[in-house]
Amino acid sequence: MTVALLRRDTPADRPTRNGLRELLLAELGSELFSSMSRRDQRTKGMVYLRGLLEAEGRKSIRNIAALFGGDAIEQSLHHFITSSTWDWAPVRRALAQYVERVAQPHAYVVHPMVIPKAGDTSVGVERRFVPALGQVVNAQQAVGVWAATHEWSSPLNWRLQLSPRWLSDAGQRRLASIPDDEVPESLAQCSVRACQELLTKSRLPVRPVVMDAREADVPAVVARLRASDTPMMLRVDGALRLAVDEPVFPRRGVAVTAQQIMSTVWHMRRPVRRAGEEPGLRSPVVTVRVMLSGSSPAPEPGRRPERAAGSMLLMGVAEGGRWPAELWLTDLTTLGIGELRHLTRLARRVEHDLADVAQQVGIRDFTGRSFAGWHRHATLASAAHAVAMLSGRTGRALPTAV
Repeated sequence: MTVALLRRDTPADRPTRNGLRELLLAELGSELFSSMSRRDQRTKGMVYLRGLLEAEGRKSIRNIAALFGGDAIEQSLHHFITSSTWDWAPVRRALAQYVERVAQPHAYVVHPMVIPKAGDTSVGVERRFVPALGQVVNAQQAVGVWAATHEWSSPLNWRLQLSPRWLSDAGQRRLASIPDDEVPESLAQCSVRACQELLTKSRLPVRPVVMDAREADVPAVVARLRASDTPMMLRVDGALRLAVDEPVFPRRGVAVTAQQIMSTVWHMRRPVRRAGEEPGLRSPVVTVRVMLSGSSPAPEPGRRPERAAGSMLLMGVAEGGRWPAELWLTDLTTLGIGELRHLTRLARRVEHDLADVAQQVGIRDFTGRSFAGWHRHATLASAAHAVAMLSGRTGRALPTAV
């Protein structure tokens, strides 16, 4: 049985939210925990999942256990999350395949998540500058990959960014049980790897990846995503240097900054247009065909027809009287402006649902030390998010800002 989740039923024929949640818990739970050979582990998994949805306040193991019996349950759940032998990878794969089957996302959105911490023992925690906050905080840094449409989003995979300080200290590494194959990564490297893990390990359809790459080495990100034949929509900084590949553009083929390209478009008083696009800079979105420095415009055999090797689009978005308010780089060169703009808005969808749903089911609430414990908690919190989202929060589109 697969519960039909996304059609807009009337109140008369729609089950109650609690009733639908119970159906989802039963259906998803049986798939999530099928990789666990022991019945007691499957039972604890369902207890923890239900606790993330129902416990009041912080979703600590203690608060979850309080719903089901107190101290004995707390010890049992603590062992289940931090010290048990179950592997979170097949549980995430089952979650991803379930969400794909019942909801058919439009894209995967890569989104960083800062987890403030008071102490220094949680795996990966350290003092770090967070550009989004404009300050240094003591925190873990994680990256989530979310399935998303305009009306909902749900996290499917997570990576912790681990610094050389954590990975070069053998004692600290041993205490946190960090696997030997974990290596230091930049946030961008962590983001791309999280995405590639999701696609390869969960065997999901290829969909566009939406990612904020303003602080990243964009050519390296593009190269890695192209190597796995993954279409991309990257938010980029105005300082990124690109070569314009449009016949009517002055200095065609000369590398200039993305900001300079869009300023030139403005002064030309009409966008550099692709076939079929409406003229006039009154439009809030303009695209220009570009190439990264050193890219070849020649097509590669086997490329999907909507994407060409080398050739990309730089998209400027006006908002609040600013031009450009946003800059995006994509290799989806045959999609219309409306389709491209829809993809960029999915980043706001994820920001909204991280605060409105994921935070409420405890995605930041794990307090243990271990690498495996963090990943097990994040996996089950992602499943709780999917249940909460799909049982009562679908069909709520974000307002469209320009």
